[in-house]
Amino acid sequence: MTTLTWLYVPGDRPQVVAKALTAGADVVVIDLEDAVAPDRKAYARDATAELLAEPLSQPQPVHVRINALDTPLAAADLEALATLPGLTGLRLPKVTSPEQITTIAEHTAPAAGGALALYALLETALGVERAYAIAAAHPSLRGIALGETDLRADLGVREDAGLDWSRSRVIVAARAAALPPPSQSVHPDIRDLEGLAASCAHGRTLGFLGRAAIHPRQLPVIERAYLPTAWEIEQAETIMKAAAVERGAQALPDGRFIDAAVVATARRTLSLAHRV
Repeated sequence: MTTLTWLYVPGDRPQVVAKALTAGADVVVIDLEDAVAPDRKAYARDATAELLAEPLSQPQPVHVRINALDTPLAAADLEALATLPGLTGLRLPKVTSPEQITTIAEHTAPAAGGALALYALLETALGVERAYAIAAAHPSLRGIALGETDLRADLGVREDAGLDWSRSRVIVAARAAALPPPSQSVHPDIRDLEGLAASCAHGRTLGFLGRAAIHPRQLPVIERAYLPTAWEIEQAETIMKAAAVERGAQALPDGRFIDAAVVATARRTLSLAHRV
């Protein structure tokens, strides 16, 4: 199923984690980094390890965002969590080089059913500048995304539009490395659902697919923004029907020209509509 929502939840609040597992997100991300105070890091790691010691009954994947890779906390997180059966992915914060991905991939023992999936978060100018090299670093890397709060601070950006170049850079890098389209970074105001919807609409025009959330109330807004509309589905179906009758480039009765690229886009639209 196409993933559209990632729900972040603090690792030092087990009761909140338990609620998140039933909130309807496609992926639950247990956060050991920014959401956890320094004096709670060890507790958050232990609580997460206890939760993931056995395979979870919930159908959605559970990822863990470990601490920054250049700190001793990251090594402790990896040692405690990387081989646990309930863990399906690691989100790596503040990645700045492909060597960081390679090192973690080579030292992460295979999980049941294959190597543990890694996801790189690019949160600095250097990380964005090396986006393609990071995206192509290792087969275990399954996705890249921006961490916009830290990136905004690193670049000194005040207006949201100032991040659009970095967003496009990461989207292109993911595609060039044959990775899925990146998800959008979190919208920090959990009460501003109109602003979230508008931001998602803008992200969709750039090429993002789905978004990280920090509260369950954000999930349906993200889904609505990224799922095709009824009009888009109808147009895609019209294109696919025409392509099934006549191969190659052609003009539809309404004057629209379609070719292989247009058909491929229509096929992706219908796949997303059915969450294939």
